Amino acid sequence: MNCPYCASDHIVKNGHRNGKQSYLCRDCRRQFRDNPHQGYTPEVKALCVSMSLNGMGFRAIERVSGINHNSVINWVRQAAAAIPEENYEIPETAQLDELETFVGQKKKIWLWTVVNTKQPGILKFVVGDHALETFKPLWEMVMGWACFLYITDGYPVYPCVIEEADHLVSKTAMTRVEGENCRLRHYLARLHRKTLCYSKSVEMLTTSVRLLIYYLKHHQIPAFT
Repeated sequence: MNCPYCASDHIVKNGHRNGKQSYLCRDCRRQFRDNPHQGYTPEVKALCVSMSLNGMGFRAIERVSGINHNSVINWVRQAAAAIPEENYEIPETAQLDELETFVGQKKKIWLWTVVNTKQPGILKFVVGDHALETFKPLWEMVMGWACFLYITDGYPVYPCVIEEADHLVSKTAMTRVEGENCRLRHYLARLHRKTLCYSKSVEMLTTSVRLLIYYLKHHQIPAFT
């Protein structure tokens, strides 16, 4: 055996790391392992991220692939960070709704979404509690669109900020946003009803939802390393 750094054959054993024999080079004093792990290929990383966006929880991916769930979580974060800024068509009519889920130790949290009535896909969203203060940042983005009409289910928060003349309360007219929320529940394990899979943090839930919205729109994940 030769040192991979200086090619010296002056090698001695130097204990174990993660169950594998470690060696020390007497010449360059660097440590190494026999057949060290070279890391996962981009294809493997992309596959695991895609699995997380198609109904599998992180620990389920670990059970199937043998890859530690923390590695998958980091890859999801990296993929979400690689999402480019995108332009979208300003809607004439927007639909707004809330989706209830959990984080941490089953603490209730809501995902507020807004869509274009005539186009598929979620345009904007925020994550937080069910109060006006959570909705306000989303509304500050949406109000700049100056839509002809905003459609909601009549939750009391909406009339606090939406002018009555621009506001339609109609559950039957919200098929687009409810359909998009249903797709989120279908594709993301932590949003499934009656599931044991929950996000440990609001940050991870937000990251996963943002990545899923991109994935559903483009049918691929952004390239990341």
